[in-house]
Amino acid sequence: MLVITTPTGQIGRQVVDALLDREEPVRVIARDPSRLSPRVRERAEVVQGSHRDLDVVTKAFTGADAVFWVVPPDPSTRSVEGYYVDYTRAACQVIADQGVKRVVGVSTMGHGIERNAGHLSASLAKDAMIADTGVPYRALRASAFMENLLRQLGTLKDHGVFFGPQPADLVVASIATRDIAAKATELLLDGAWSGQDGVPLVSADALSFDGMAQVVSEVLERPVRYQEVGVEAYRASMLEHGASEAWAQGLADMAVAQINGAYDEEHRTAPPSPTTFRQWCEEVLRPAYLA
Repeated sequence: MLVITTPTGQIGRQVVDALLDREEPVRVIARDPSRLSPRVRERAEVVQGSHRDLDVVTKAFTGADAVFWVVPPDPSTRSVEGYYVDYTRAACQVIADQGVKRVVGVSTMGHGIERNAGHLSASLAKDAMIADTGVPYRALRASAFMENLLRQLGTLKDHGVFFGPQPADLVVASIATRDIAAKATELLLDGAWSGQDGVPLVSADALSFDGMAQVVSEVLERPVRYQEVGVEAYRASMLEHGASEAWAQGLADMAVAQINGAYDEEHRTAPPSPTTFRQWCEEVLRPAYLA
């Protein structure tokens, strides 16, 4: 049995679909099962509730061969690291008690981010908790999600611009969520691996934000530019959109870590994933833009 958390999330949804395509036995944890597709409701076993809850994960992890673990975002939290750690605590207890065979989790790329790097540091703290259970674990060390650009479809349509806290000439490693999901699916289905390790995930191309804007312009067939807003303005914008002080500061600290080269070493050495930024723009961004 393969247990999938966040089955309606942008990565978890793709993992579930890939496993069902292979006719694998799947169990999902869903707070709101009505958000699942009819196909998933019909073919997967559904455990209703939050995977933060001990009773829920105890039921869901029973007889599990492998678990796909994702901590969902909560922009209202008062502590980013506390949230990641608290969310993972019950799962770690059940992993140890029930002898779960393997865990694959979404984590982050980066070096020198154990402290003061916002969401990046929090993700590493979550990884350490899972590793302490002794379970065979693969942390998918993902770079920045290409899908983050979808949050700015409105400004792209209305003004031909997207914003960020990083300098326009900064090259930041990125990854398409479908490549994260594909690697997760591969590892969940492979019962041969053991031990604990990280798997860095980056795209084949290396682009600055200005370079991304050029690609977006060509794919959307309209002028698009990138506008640096600075870290403090970025933090203030998150607060204006309803994020807590802790969540906004965590995003700002993460941006600073990226600016300071947190991804650089692994970006240079990691094997490239299949989807380039241009391909992602053609196959994901453009349809969303035209919808």
